[in-house]
Formats: sequence, C-alpha cells, structure tokens
Amino acid sequence: MGKELTSREQDYSQWYNDLIIKGSLADYSAVRGCMVIKPYGFALWENMRDVLDKMFKDTGHQNAYFPLFVPKSLFEAEEKNAEGFAKECAVVTHYRLKTDPNNKGKLMVDPEAKLEEELVVRPTSEAIIWNTYKGWIQSYRDLPLLINQWANVVRWEMRTRLFLRTAEFLWQEGHTAHSTAEEAIEETRKMLDVYADFAENWMALPVIKGVKSPNERFAGAEDTYCIEALMQDGKALQAGTSHFLGQNFAKAFDVKFSDKNNKLDYVWATSWGVSTRLIGGLVMAHSDDDGLILPPKIAPTQVVIVPIYKGEEQKLLIDATVHPIIAQLKALNISVKYDDSDNSRPGWKFAEYELKGVPVRVAVGARDLENKVVEVARRDTKEKTTVPVDGIAQYVEQLLAAIQQQMFNKAKSYRDNHITLANTWEEFVNILDTKAGFVSAHWDGTAETEDKIKELAKATIRCIPLDNPLEDGVCILSGKKSTQRVLFARAY
Repeated sequence: MGKELTSREQDYSQWYNDLIIKGSLADYSAVRGCMVIKPYGFALWENMRDVLDKMFKDTGHQNAYFPLFVPKSLFEAEEKNAEGFAKECAVVTHYRLKTDPNNKGKLMVDPEAKLEEELVVRPTSEAIIWNTYKGWIQSYRDLPLLINQWANVVRWEMRTRLFLRTAEFLWQEGHTAHSTAEEAIEETRKMLDVYADFAENWMALPVIKGVKSPNERFAGAEDTYCIEALMQDGKALQAGTSHFLGQNFAKAFDVKFSDKNNKLDYVWATSWGVSTRLIGGLVMAHSDDDGLILPPKIAPTQVVIVPIYKGEEQKLLIDATVHPIIAQLKALNISVKYDDSDNSRPGWKFAEYELKGVPVRVAVGARDLENKVVEVARRDTKEKTTVPVDGIAQYVEQLLAAIQQQMFNKAKSYRDNHITLANTWEEFVNILDTKAGFVSAHWDGTAETEDKIKELAKATIRCIPLDNPLEDGVCILSGKKSTQRVLFARAY
C-alpha cells in the first residue's frame, strides 16, 4: 500500500511525520512553515473544538471575533508583550501590487501604496482586544467580561513541525476582564481546570497542572498556569496555558471602571488558550508503529463496519443485517461508517482504518450471518472478539467507554513511571539522557541557574506543580538552598 511507517524506535521524529502525512491529518503547503489541515485532521479538530466550546459556554463565556491585523502602535503599548513576540511577527507594510515595468508579467510591491502605520499580523490578540475593551467597560456593571475567540494566529517560526510548531496555527484565546485580582485569579485557575478536564477525559491524556517559572511566563503576565503532558519519547509538551495578567494590559490601554463607591480603578485581566498543537500531542501520546490510535470520545469515526462478501446476493444479505446495526449505533450518538465500497479489498480496508486510528472495527461475512455474529476488533489493543448481532450496539457502546479509559490508564502509567527524583547534577543529566521524562529536582529559584541548566542539559522547568509539597534541599546545579522540587524535562 505504500503506507509503511518508520518505527518509533528507529526514528521517533520521522515516525511522527509519517503518521501525520499518511494518516491524512495534514500536508505541507506552498507557504514555508505553514500546513494544510486535511479533512480527517480537521474533523478531529472540529470534535475537539466543539467539546471545548461547550465547556467555555457552560462556564459563562461568549464567542466574538477580532481583527487579524494589529496596528504597530497598539502592539507596542504593552512593552513586555511586544518584546516577547517581536522576533516572531509578520508585518504588513504595503497594500497594493502593480506590474513590474522592468519585468513584464511579474508583480512588484507598489512603493506608493505604503501604509501610514504598519500592521502586525496577530501572534496573539491582547493588544487589539484590550484596545476594544476600553470602549466596552466603564462601570463594575460591565464586569466580568468573559470573551473567547476561535481564530488563527501567526508566529514566524524558523523550525517548524506539523501541528507542533507552524508559522500559522488555529487556536482559541479567551480574554476576560474582572473587578478584583481575586476574581481574575479564580478565572485563571478555573480555565486551567477546564483544559485539564478536556485533556484527561476527552483526549485520554494525563496532565500535570502547575505554574510556570518567571522565565517561562507569558510575556506581560503576572503568572502563567499550564498543563504539561508527556509524550512516548519522554519529552514534555505544554498542552494549554492560562494567564493572570494583573492590571498590565488595563494600564497599557487605559481600561478603567468605576466601582460601587464610584472610585476609578484599572480592571484585572486573564487570557488563556489551546491550539491545534493538541492534535500533535494526541498523536505522540497514544499512537503506535501501525498508525494512529484515537480516543473514542473525539475520533472523527468511532466505528467502521467492513462487509466481506462474494457476489451481490451475499452483499444484500449483509446490508440487511448491517443497516439496523448502523441505526442502533447512531441512536446512541456513535459515529459509524459503513465501508461497502468495492474498489478495495477488506484486508486493505482493515489496514487503512488501523492507520487512521478508528477505535472499533466490525467485520461482517457471509458465514457470520449464518451464526448471527460479527467480528469486533479494537484498535488500541488489536484484540478481536466474536459478538452476537443481537445487542451489538450496547456492546460497542461499552467497548468504546472501556477503550477511552484504558487509553488514559496506559498513558498515565507511562507518565507516572517517568517522573524521577534527582538529587545531584550527575543523576539529573543521566535521567534525561537515558530514561527521559519529568525529572523532579531542587532549583534555587534564580533565573541565572535556570538559564544555565537549559544551556547545559537542554532541559527547562516545565512547571512548579500546584499544591507542590515543600521540602528543604539544595539546588542540583548551584548547591544553594531550595524549599521545593520542580519538574524539569526536555520538551517540544
């Protein structure tokens, strides 16, 4: 079939790229560093988006949409934010092309069509949104303002990988305004919990909730909360972030409100987001050398039914059995595909749906009809079972729930077995080089030591776990006193 994948052991990075391309999730594009998300990959993103969108609305948020372009002066207003993103910005300087007089048939930028003010293509939307909020917020009655947008952003990355790091990607970004710091911090933590809930209960991806070190914070934030996941190669992946922005953006854009005592104050802000990078995390956390393994709750197709027959007569008999099964599955809100196309053999179809990670495959043959049974195969463990046609829909429903839970359990077991304590620099480096995963180690709390560790070991502080136990110790690198361990890892 030409669909053979590089094995994870042979070359994990190539295995990932093979799987994204051959699993029909995405393709490379004519634009450097950008990707085309193919229908199967976009169906996966839509399922993720729909679940998250409902979770946001259930917590009181509304969707809006803001411009793709940010005037440079607005972008500069919050200095830390502008500085943090400056190296990744794409900038629009002109608004017209014209025919090149020296090279017929070619176009050139019209030098007379220079913009009065350059426009930054949004790498994140705080600047344009907070400039807008200034007109929306006057009083405490206008708060809290709970807005989310689904959008694309551009960050001009030099080294790109499909889904994990691309120059343009899709995401959602929440931007909320509050009357007190306490309320804003509560919102920041609440949205982190929403992300963790989604990762664990829909993506079957165990995560560690924590706070970033000052070095790793979002530019312009007072605190950055995150969920960190572990991939099968022992590298960490930041799967979502939620930021307490304090009054930084409100001050930069002069967003004030009058409180109940008619006293003016700056509002308190949060922002939070997840992106299509979650698809990369999903692939790397669960899949195997034969293809994708997708959690049933967000798989584009949960069940595929493949008929095995000779001649039209057998096909009609199988159809008569399969169509009621399809109706029963759909009544249980299970997405099902009946692949009765005659342009490929059943064996080819089996391999194709295995590659695409469809959680459950049902095969129905002429002999099965005589015995009133079907063969059910699960993608995650590849176990096959013969199941009576009577009650098949309920059996599949329970099987999908079991697959979802067992995928989470397997990923959690791997993650938990790859959190290792290190008490010396030698242990620290040895763990990273051999076992990988998260290394729990003492750090003296200084940016200098953090930078040095990153330089020497290519590892960063992924997070300081929430409710982290305090314990006296010494920093693995500097030997200075420390009051708690933090989680280091090499990361995507």
